[in-house]
Amino acid sequence: MLSLMINLGIIFTSVICVFIATLIVVRKYRLFDKDKCLKAGTCVVLGSGGHTTEMLKLVSTLDRQKFSPRTYFIASTDDFSIKKLIEFEKGYDDYKVHVIPRAREVGQSYFTSVFTSLRALVWCISPVYQLDADVLLVNGPGTCLPICLLYMLTHPAGKVIYVESICRVKTLSLSCKLLRKFVTQTLVQWEELSEKYPDTKFIGKLV
Repeated sequence: MLSLMINLGIIFTSVICVFIATLIVVRKYRLFDKDKCLKAGTCVVLGSGGHTTEMLKLVSTLDRQKFSPRTYFIASTDDFSIKKLIEFEKGYDDYKVHVIPRAREVGQSYFTSVFTSLRALVWCISPVYQLDADVLLVNGPGTCLPICLLYMLTHPAGKVIYVESICRVKTLSLSCKLLRKFVTQTLVQWEELSEKYPDTKFIGKLV
């Protein structure tokens, strides 16, 4: 059993390495449409609790007529985010929701999260590939990692905006450290972070 788990871990690591190498090439040579578009399909990953509250606060500042249609990804165990989203989108019909397996539960060991992340990655392939989204908004939960990887591979001209959580005051989260070299822009809510990490942008506090 242990041997099988080790082999699966090696396979997963190899897959991730290939993903990363491909991303570096694709994102480096991607092309962007310089013309302003009337609408921008938008994909949003909702984490849970504070992550969801912050993300919906950010989305509320957007022009929903322009940032349409909207697609949300929510973890299957996250009842809080589902309820908050229904309230948030009340009166609108230009959005849809994908409920996906959570890549890593709170408190889950990093070793076992390798396998749950792989499951989430495989599950997300089809819905991410079919996304009609010009922009992907994420703010850090582990759920966003497989979605970001797949989106950047299948939508090389898309923009990925990473908004670091307000609870990250002095250091970036692990998800942000892993993704910030690939995303279009990393936004932080504390000025100390923007000074420590010059490639980030300070936007002030969302909540």
